[in-house]
Amino acid sequence: MRHIGGMEQQADIVIVGGGLNGPALALALAQGGLRVVVVDARAADTRAEAGFDGRAYALAIASRRLLGAIGVWDALAEKVQPILQIKASDGVAGQGPAPFFLTFDAAEIEEGPMGFMAEDRHLYAAFLAAMRKAGVELISGESVVAQDDSGAGVSVTLGSGRVLRARLLVGCDGRGSGVATRAGIMRTGWGYGQTALVTAIAHEADHHGVAQQYFMPAGPLAILPLKGGHHSSIVWSEEARAATAIQALPDAAYLEALRPRFGDFLGEISLAGERFTYPLSLSLANSFVSKRVALVGDAAHGVHPIAGQGLNLGLRDVGALAEVLIEAARRGEDIGASDVLERYQRWRRFDSTALALGMDSVNRLFSNDNPILRAGRDLGLGLVNAVPSLRRGFMRQAAGLTGEVPKLLQGKAI
Repeated sequence: MRHIGGMEQQADIVIVGGGLNGPALALALAQGGLRVVVVDARAADTRAEAGFDGRAYALAIASRRLLGAIGVWDALAEKVQPILQIKASDGVAGQGPAPFFLTFDAAEIEEGPMGFMAEDRHLYAAFLAAMRKAGVELISGESVVAQDDSGAGVSVTLGSGRVLRARLLVGCDGRGSGVATRAGIMRTGWGYGQTALVTAIAHEADHHGVAQQYFMPAGPLAILPLKGGHHSSIVWSEEARAATAIQALPDAAYLEALRPRFGDFLGEISLAGERFTYPLSLSLANSFVSKRVALVGDAAHGVHPIAGQGLNLGLRDVGALAEVLIEAARRGEDIGASDVLERYQRWRRFDSTALALGMDSVNRLFSNDNPILRAGRDLGLGLVNAVPSLRRGFMRQAAGLTGEVPKLLQGKAI
């Protein structure tokens, strides 16, 4: 054990939240020689052993590089679906997609597939195995009930009464972050009046690694290819009351509501996974840091899922914070000091806020049936589709290859 001002220290960093960003950050920090404890309110084994339910994430190229750098990708590589093409189209109420598509093709960039679809169950199991191998302590099934930064470090009290002490506390605990609330960090945001219906479908035709994004008047519909060719994950946004009514339908009626929006390009479809709903909103922390506290992922910024960037945005936070902390530790600095944490905030706050507001604007532009806006949208989609340099620019941005990219997201060690 180390001591901070006479206080016993169990770790350099305590991470609250064991979803995906928390384990990713723990692995990155452990590689840099820092001692990390992850606290997760959920039971680890239950989630890792879950069966197929259709929940999946789109991993950008930069995110795939980070997973490789922290020792997770090898366990995932055979279980992911490469995204070889993305088609985006305006939608017609009750008629599915419009006939004009904006197409992004992996052949237009040098880095290979534009991304990868990874199921939640496989991604989490890979993280869990990597943490065990790296010797990262995971406390699962425990909730944090208090935190105290009044000493030279920070202490965290668990529901069991156990107290953890460290130099820094990181909140990876989602939009309702208890870490942020206890640190006095307020949030700014608003609801969209939309709810995402999430499930998996089986389909007759092979998807060939093509992801589809339809901008329907009530909200976007994403059809995301899963491993094997004949299953896809859908994220279907509807007005909140309509979504509640659709979710309450039996499976056959649910499919009848989906079919006219989905179209027939994949032949016959059937439900293949559980059905979930998530209310959609924008939620931004007013600060990403406080005294001996840093926020990562949805705890810092909850965005609309319109471009599947939520996890990718969080992994950019992971790469940036790990780089700042590891380099500070090597210089002998206090990794929980305000000037160290401010470097992370300067790096990530503008980028993530700009992306969140950009997704907000896209959702507002497309989630309506105004004929004047529809004409402008179709013109814009057509312009981007006709200009290769514009298409490549959008593709590289979505892949996480623009701006100040953290070393881990370049596939480099810190």
